[in-house]
Amino acid sequence: MDSTKIVLSILEETYIIHKLAQSTNLPEGLIGCEFYSLSNSQEELSLVCPEQILIQSENNSPNWKCLKVAGPLDLNLTGILAGLSDTLAKAKISIFAISTFETDYVLIQKQVLETAKSALKSAGYKFE
Repeated sequence: MDSTKIVLSILEETYIIHKLAQSTNLPEGLIGCEFYSLSNSQEELSLVCPEQILIQSENNSPNWKCLKVAGPLDLNLTGILAGLSDTLAKAKISIFAISTFETDYVLIQKQVLETAKSALKSAGYKFE
């Protein structure tokens, strides 16, 4: 998909990525969050949530900002995450990507947010 047609927004919160024990009880406060993501596999349980949600985890990585691709996106579209990740990789910025039914989210470390915005704007992405 053409990067000039993709509009991004930056979610207000700062996020933390947790690796949780399979038996972890999730806090009730998650439901009211603007964005959170829970992923489960045989190997791990991962939670991305706002930093102010207090939760015990086996490991975590704080200080992430979340870029949201304006949606809804058709599930048949191709290359959206590839274009974003390629642009950010060229700027030496690592990402944590999450997809939902209607859109994509890319988390980047807070300290490289301005560098990421600049790289993405140079590549034709728009920001709300």
